[in-house]
Amino acid sequence: MSRRPRLESDRRWGKWFLASAVLGAANTLNARRPIGRRGRVGTFFFFPSWLTAELPLHALGWQAIASVGFARKGALRTPAGIAGLGVSAASWAGLVKIWRQSLEAGEIFDDALRDALGDELDAGRDPMAADDTVRIDRRRIAAGPLTRWRKRYVTPDNTGIAYGEAGRRNQLDVWKRHDLPDDASAPVLVQVHGGAWVIGDKEQQALPLMAHMAERGWVCVAVNYRLSPRATWPDHVVDVKRALAWVKDNIANYGGDPNFVAITGGSAGGHLSSLAALTANEATFQPGFEDADTSVAAAVPFYGVYDFTNRDGTGLASMESMLTRLVFKTTLADGRDDWERASTMSWVGPDAPPFFVIHGSNDTLVPVEQARSFVAMLRAESKNPVAFAELPGAQHAFEVFDSPRTLFTAGAVHRFLEAVRVREGQQANIDA
Repeated sequence: MSRRPRLESDRRWGKWFLASAVLGAANTLNARRPIGRRGRVGTFFFFPSWLTAELPLHALGWQAIASVGFARKGALRTPAGIAGLGVSAASWAGLVKIWRQSLEAGEIFDDALRDALGDELDAGRDPMAADDTVRIDRRRIAAGPLTRWRKRYVTPDNTGIAYGEAGRRNQLDVWKRHDLPDDASAPVLVQVHGGAWVIGDKEQQALPLMAHMAERGWVCVAVNYRLSPRATWPDHVVDVKRALAWVKDNIANYGGDPNFVAITGGSAGGHLSSLAALTANEATFQPGFEDADTSVAAAVPFYGVYDFTNRDGTGLASMESMLTRLVFKTTLADGRDDWERASTMSWVGPDAPPFFVIHGSNDTLVPVEQARSFVAMLRAESKNPVAFAELPGAQHAFEVFDSPRTLFTAGAVHRFLEAVRVREGQQANIDA
């Protein structure tokens, strides 16, 4: 190739490299400080922020590979290419900061749990300390979303179990270690998936958490429930409660203890799990099974929606139109009683079970301010511990991946629930 065509090619690749580097840096910046965190635009920018915030080293690797490719094409022989390399270096530094911030989650969880439980926390301490978990699971972190946890803990006999009459939407899976005896009387964790009450499935969410709990001798139950627009509120919570009733009646056959059932879930699942926890045995949400026991020992909602009426100004106004059209099928003005009864905040009281509320500071789909408000209400009313962990830099649905935050989160949830178990046992001894 003669000098002139080569210079033209180098300039072209240099410009492409600079454009690519700017795009990568913008994505890194969006992960650190999401664009439009409290507006409609935040929904659009959620996906790239979510991926990059939890997989920053993967993003760094992709950007570095692209940079090498551009360099081989001659991009670095041009001013634009040199500028692109500088922009990429700044982006890589930002990604390293995101990674380091995620490694601080262990301390945040420890502070949150100790603040809520005090010395009782040590009773539920995970023998695998948080730092050790991250260090020995580097391969797991590198695998990102590719670890196939479900196959390890769910057998064909324990999947697609019917708990109601709505077909696939009334089915659940039981997660347990294969060597766990059927008479083990293991503690139970019920997982409710998210998806804005219109999408989602029991096989898609909280897999790292359920794997962590199952490996440590727990029985986990992942449930489906009816979805809108086919379903209309309160079908969703009715199904969750029906699943809880099934667990209380049947989980002993799978090695679980019906006397210790906790509940968790993220997003819409955070709403449904927290609402179910605060409305134990509420007849209006249990049509046809009003006498069934649907109480839980503890609740761990992730990035949940706790209010549909925006009573304290912490909700997103954009959510109301979706709820009106798909979920409630009535406006807030016309159906305020139903909207208020569907709001977890409406049910806060002194008899709330122990709560561990988890939310990311960078959540663009459900503002963290609503979690703060909900926690303040709980702490003002509840007689039981209320732990709250606000994770800097974490997006909505952050714990889907096997990231450092996810590993710390799973360990913290385990510690919290084990401490609650000990606390209940100590209380039982006192009462006796």
